[in-house]
Amino acid sequence: MSTTRPDSPGSPESSESCGASGGRETRSLSFGGESGVVPLARDFARQALYAWGWLPAASADRRAAAEDVLLVVSELVTNACLHAEGPDEMWITCDNKVIRVEVSDRGTGQPAPRTPHRAGRPGGHGMFIVQRLCLDWGVVRTPGVAGKKVWAELGAPA
Repeated sequence: MSTTRPDSPGSPESSESCGASGGRETRSLSFGGESGVVPLARDFARQALYAWGWLPAASADRRAAAEDVLLVVSELVTNACLHAEGPDEMWITCDNKVIRVEVSDRGTGQPAPRTPHRAGRPGGHGMFIVQRLCLDWGVVRTPGVAGKKVWAELGAPA
């Protein structure tokens, strides 16, 4: 798992299909100074998962995969709230094999799992959770542009 790669192999140019559409689909949400952005982001992601056929889940594995996506959305947006000036925008992209979540913010910090990870202590678990649940994740910075985009990819259940 990567914590600093700017992009993952083959992304975002995947050609697998998503749901009934037969192609890759992306949805975006602009936060625009909204309050309550974590539940807003989760609701937005949940609606996308329903549209793409991940929900309602036909099995326990599919339900767990959808819940993992929602947890990663929560962690990425929460990190933008806690360590940047809040999220600017979120994108969620689906193909048959992968869900990609991206959250942009204006922060200068570099997300990383805390080491050593101490499970019994409050706080500091967000990027550890992302690292454990995701196939890969990383940070994209555009030269000359303030902020960053944190992305994470989760695999679809078999």
